[in-house]
Amino acid sequence: MDFPDVRLLVPHAGSMVLLDRVISADAENLCAEVHIRPDSLFCAAEGVGAWIGIEYMAQAIAAHAGYAARLRGEPVKIGFLLGSRRYDCSLSTFALQSVLRIHVLRVLQAESGLASFECRIEDLEGQILATATITVFEPADAKDFLKGSLE
Repeated sequence: MDFPDVRLLVPHAGSMVLLDRVISADAENLCAEVHIRPDSLFCAAEGVGAWIGIEYMAQAIAAHAGYAARLRGEPVKIGFLLGSRRYDCSLSTFALQSVLRIHVLRVLQAESGLASFECRIEDLEGQILATATITVFEPADAKDFLKGSLE
C-alpha cells in the first residue's frame, strides 16, 4: 500500500520534518523510516544523538494521528508531546548512513485527546535500538487550548 508523503501527515514544516516516509499504518500502529544522512537535522560528524529518538517517536505518533485524520477526511491537527517514560537506547548516536524504523502502537486513547503509545526504534535487521512510552495530547482546537493556557 502506498502512503501519503509524510509531510502531509505531520504538522511540521521544512527541515523540522525528521521522518522520511511511512512504511505501514493502521488504526493502532504506524511504522516510519528515517535515513541518517550528513544533512539530517541534528547530525554531527558521527551521526545523530540518540536523544533525538524521542522526537522521531513523537513525529511517528503525529504521522499516525495525521493518517487517521486523512482517513476521516479531516485536516491534520497540532498535538503536544507531554512526556516520555523509560526512554532506553542502546546507542549514544544513530550512525551516519543508518536506516531506522520507528514503530508506534497506541495503547490508550481518551476522548479528551490524551493518548499513550508504546514506541521502539529498530535497525533494518530488526534489532531494537530504543524504546519508550510516549504520552501525547491532541486538543479539539489547539488555538483555543493555547489561548486558555496563556490567560
